[in-house]
Amino acid sequence: MLKILINPAKFNSFYNLTIRPLLFLSIITLIIGLVFVFFISPDDYQQGSMVKIMYIHVPSAWLSLLTFLIMTIYSIISLSFKISFGFIINKAVAPVGAIFTLICLITGSLWGKPMWGTWWVWDARLTSVAILFIVYLIIIFLNRTFENREVREKTIAIFILIGSINLPIIKFSVDWWNTLHQPASVSKLSSPSIDISMLQPLLIMTIAFSLIGLIIAILRIKTEILLRKKYL
Repeated sequence: MLKILINPAKFNSFYNLTIRPLLFLSIITLIIGLVFVFFISPDDYQQGSMVKIMYIHVPSAWLSLLTFLIMTIYSIISLSFKISFGFIINKAVAPVGAIFTLICLITGSLWGKPMWGTWWVWDARLTSVAILFIVYLIIIFLNRTFENREVREKTIAIFILIGSINLPIIKFSVDWWNTLHQPASVSKLSSPSIDISMLQPLLIMTIAFSLIGLIIAILRIKTEILLRKKYL
């Protein structure tokens, strides 16, 4: 399993074996999730049907953080052990993380307007997520600069490690500072503050979004491996 995560040749075998089952699972899970969201999950007594934005906003938020965490881990591995596959991962998944972060920001704004009376507030959680989006954009930009690939990849890996300081700020900002953003509702699966009728579709949609994100990432990693072979 470890070789799949650090070896391009092993990854190609993993791609051929899993891409179709993952695509099938993602479609089925997404359909089940949407049925729960629109036909089973109740409206909130305060927010009404607007609460259903949560089923897009929360999975996107989780995946925006998870993607950057994965990039951070691969940056450490690549810089420490000189494994080039980590640099491939970073280049391939940065746009995926940026998309999820953008979705998180947009849905959060749409959700916040009826709750807070404004589209945006510069509180700790929203500002730190906006910074994460900017960091993703800088990484994408850096991947298009520097003619020397080795310099470019090491620069990006170091920048990712610096940017990872923002991850705990995003996670714990609602606990450290007084913010409009509500605390986590599913921090403990054993006793979540969200009702089970909303928790079930939220978890299903999170799985669906995760599978979709994984498929996009795998396709981009595969493409990047092929491009590197072409230009070597």
